[in-house]
Amino acid sequence: MSKKEILATITSKGQVTIPAEVRAYLGLKPRDKIAFIIEEEGTVRLTVPRYPNVASLRGAAGSLKRPLSWEEMREIGREDHIQDKLQGQK
Repeated sequence: MSKKEILATITSKGQVTIPAEVRAYLGLKPRDKIAFIIEEEGTVRLTVPRYPNVASLRGAAGSLKRPLSWEEMREIGREDHIQDKLQGQK
């Protein structure tokens, strides 16, 4: 897609209506979340967050064969951390 500028007006309350063309391009529906990302060079990007809230993360990591205890999860984390350190030394 080539670069295109679409204007919108800010209300006195600081609100902006996202133009229909932009909503369609991003696949936005009512009540969806959007993210404004301020880049180091000063530009601002508008994106759709992949996981807009904690509830949306449910199932993202797959499922376990059985529930793990807190101590089992900590041990797995320690093992992963050690493995990452060893791989970083190579």
